[in-house]
Amino acid sequence: MSDVSWSDAEKEIAQTAFEKAYGREIAVLIQEVRAQATSLSELEDLWRLHDFLSTRRHDVDGKYDYRYSMLVFVFSRLVKEGWLNLDELAGLEESKLAKIAALTRM
Repeated sequence: MSDVSWSDAEKEIAQTAFEKAYGREIAVLIQEVRAQATSLSELEDLWRLHDFLSTRRHDVDGKYDYRYSMLVFVFSRLVKEGWLNLDELAGLEESKLAKIAALTRM
């Protein structure tokens, strides 16, 4: 996949889709953190929130990899997890869309 080329139009579509998915996931994460923070009552609750945030940061940082050689895999994961819809990738080359769709079924 590292030799896949992206046109300027595809790069724009990819950037928009990437930012949408990231924004959606971060918005949900912030809601979750707010909900957990309001229920803090003991030190153990604070440490649990810290652990949750550390885990989520690791997951998010690893998931959102904007190297063009990785985007097909990133997009397939985001679609599979529900952060992105295949329709939001319309305009990408058909072979890329087919690979993304196939990977979401795995």
